[in-house]
Amino acid sequence: MEMASANTTQEKGVLGRVWERIRTMTQAFKEKVWEICRMSKKIAQDDPRKVIHSLKVGLAISLVSLFYYYQPLYENFGLSAMWAVMTVVVVFEYTVGATLGKGLNRTLATLMAGTLGVGAHYLASLAGEKVEPILIGLFVFLQAAIVSFIRFIPKVKARYDYGFLIFILTFSLISVSGFRDDEILEMAHKRLSTIFIGGSACVVISIFVCPVWAGEELHYSIALNLEKLSDFLEAFTCEYFTTLEDGNSTNIKSCLERYKSVLNSKSSEESLANFARWEPGHGKFRFRHPWDQYLKIGTLTRQCAYRMESLKGYLNSDNQGSSEIRSMMEEASLEMTMESTKALKELGLSIKTMTRPCCADIHIANSKSASKRLKSLLQSSLREETDLLSVIPVGTVASLLIDIADCTEKLADCVNDLASLTNFDDVETNKCPKISQSPYCECAEPDPKIDASDVVIIVEETTLAMPDCGKTKSDQHNNV
Repeated sequence: MEMASANTTQEKGVLGRVWERIRTMTQAFKEKVWEICRMSKKIAQDDPRKVIHSLKVGLAISLVSLFYYYQPLYENFGLSAMWAVMTVVVVFEYTVGATLGKGLNRTLATLMAGTLGVGAHYLASLAGEKVEPILIGLFVFLQAAIVSFIRFIPKVKARYDYGFLIFILTFSLISVSGFRDDEILEMAHKRLSTIFIGGSACVVISIFVCPVWAGEELHYSIALNLEKLSDFLEAFTCEYFTTLEDGNSTNIKSCLERYKSVLNSKSSEESLANFARWEPGHGKFRFRHPWDQYLKIGTLTRQCAYRMESLKGYLNSDNQGSSEIRSMMEEASLEMTMESTKALKELGLSIKTMTRPCCADIHIANSKSASKRLKSLLQSSLREETDLLSVIPVGTVASLLIDIADCTEKLADCVNDLASLTNFDDVETNKCPKISQSPYCECAEPDPKIDASDVVIIVEETTLAMPDCGKTKSDQHNNV
């Protein structure tokens, strides 16, 4: 009896563990399903165009599937109709440029490879039955080797890699299939026709049904990256130079992290630029739009972001340097950083609205003026301070801020070049701020009310020692 009860208890324990295991797996499966549903909902809410793209792909595949469902079409094309479905699955991409690029690559490669494949089969057949397989194998080897080597050329790989891949596939299939099939011309014709139909369905639906243009994606991503850089500089200024309240710390921290997406933007920008070159003119983007100029702006944007990556490491550093030197450089650093921030915001808005930047040059001029003052303060601090360890952290931050200001100036030049190449619209300049009239600003205009021929400039030692940006040049001139 005791052994029977022990066995029963053991069986109940085993069954209980099995049941507990099944219940745990069921609960984990439910959580995984809900997680997938939440993620899908978030993707759809963040970009509803992805939902529309999925529906467009379904529509294209349904249309080309009629070659199987509709008997008269199936009788004309037969099993070759599967190439239309395969073309839609492979060619249909998210953007119009990617779809056009793949569609044209596939169609042209199929046409050229089919023509050469038929020609190779005809030449091999003239040599007789014994030599024919040898020649076909030689032709297949030569074209595969040559085309594979051509694919290593950078410019070819960037735009035509898919086309050359299809060329190898189509030539090999037609050449090898033609050796066992006498109706090679009919086979090549059906295959080319179905691929052309599938590619045309993709292109038409992609362009005329809620199109997503790769050029526009690149255009607005470049503008957004400039705004991310300006947000970082603004947040860094608040975090490094001022004391924040607890309510603003969360927003500041989020702004300090936004620049990180800029660091990894090279591959996406280059692919979008390649796709944009395939797109026809639309809106303000003409056919031969200067997409290379966007890549130059993107490169400078990443260079600026790399400096920000280094700059962020000094926010929570244990060694903040001398507080006296930091306070002495604070005014010039603040002015230079805020002017660079305004310039970046202006450049981002200029690209987004496709209008010429009216105020960016003024902000950059003010930033250069503050940069010169900051450099002179750095040099004087290095001469006067004996403890270099207290100067190095502050000097490194100031040096990085100066580099960012210089990079902002280069960005402004590139954006101005883009505005000239694409004929950006002009805007009113009467609302732009004036150039800072500090005694260290070399770009400031002299006061027109003062006659320079009747003026003697009196420079006092106390004036040179004060980095006061609020004084104008007219305050430093005295009539004789």
